[in-house]
Amino acid sequence: MSLPAKRLLSAWEFERMAQAQILGEDERLELVEGEILQMSPIGPRHAACVNRLTKLLFAAVQDRLIVSVQNPIRLGERSELQPDLALLRHRPDFYAAAHPGPADVLLWVEVADTGTAYDRSVKLPLLARAGIPVVWLVDLGANRLETHTDPSADGYAQESVLERDDRVAVPGLPDAFVPIGEVLA
Repeated sequence: MSLPAKRLLSAWEFERMAQAQILGEDERLELVEGEILQMSPIGPRHAACVNRLTKLLFAAVQDRLIVSVQNPIRLGERSELQPDLALLRHRPDFYAAAHPGPADVLLWVEVADTGTAYDRSVKLPLLARAGIPVVWLVDLGANRLETHTDPSADGYAQESVLERDDRVAVPGLPDAFVPIGEVLA
């Protein structure tokens, strides 16, 4: 017995569905490998961490890069995700003509309040295949920040675990650092 084939969406179709209001404006949705997935609601601890990181990254990058907060990034023909934060190359139009793509991203940040299984098993491999150079995974449950670097088709070759007393360099800015203790406050 053969099963019916799935009808996978393109990122273009996903964006058109949102524009046509087929998808609700306030729905937290991502397109992952052609499938629409509903994201978990954002709890207070998660939101507070994103707010702290936003403040710290704005202070660190000043006007040199764009700090993008929970906005779409098109990873390819069939994936469009919304990182909690991303550092983007500066563009005069602030990406008004089209969502940024992998070549525009210097840093991708995911914040996980209750668990990192989905981020580790689905998002990290997808981000590595897309060539996102640096991913920070903030694990609030374990009170730590992980950095993932050196992407390839097989995943990230380098992983570092940083604790409260550590600090992490901001990609693309050799003089900028973020104290982990302030991220996890």
